Amino acid sequence: MAKSTFVYVTYIRTTPEKLWSALTDVEFMKQYWFGMHCECEWATGSSWKLLSSDGRVFDSGEIAEAVPPRRLVIRWQHQNRPELKAEGASLCTMELQPSGTAVKLSITHSVEREPSKLIEAVSGGWPKILSNLKSLLETGFIALEEAYPNAGH
Repeated sequence: MAKSTFVYVTYIRTTPEKLWSALTDVEFMKQYWFGMHCECEWATGSSWKLLSSDGRVFDSGEIAEAVPPRRLVIRWQHQNRPELKAEGASLCTMELQPSGTAVKLSITHSVEREPSKLIEAVSGGWPKILSNLKSLLETGFIALEEAYPNAGH
């Protein structure tokens, strides 16, 4: 079966430990993920959910691999939009690699189908989320207040 994949790489001036904490700490996550947060124990095999600020489950799945502070792999399925849920589970791999005074964060998100509306959706979301994460870690402030300004959401 064909695979659709989205890859995003950024360099963040921080340590692998601080970046891992930012990726897994609920309160910190809410700051850069537009109020969204994950519920998880962050261990291989544990369940994982992405929830909105009002408690709706957007995505759910499990941690396929957790190697702090280097690698996190989440297998998840979207839950809100029927056309995205129908695509089944996707795999999101986050790799953290020290690079001088920064950490190279690579996100590879894939699903076993082509074309994929889910991959199209995450390719619009990940750059905004990760820009906020980078800005928050480096400056103490997020870059974007709203994920989709003027979109009528």
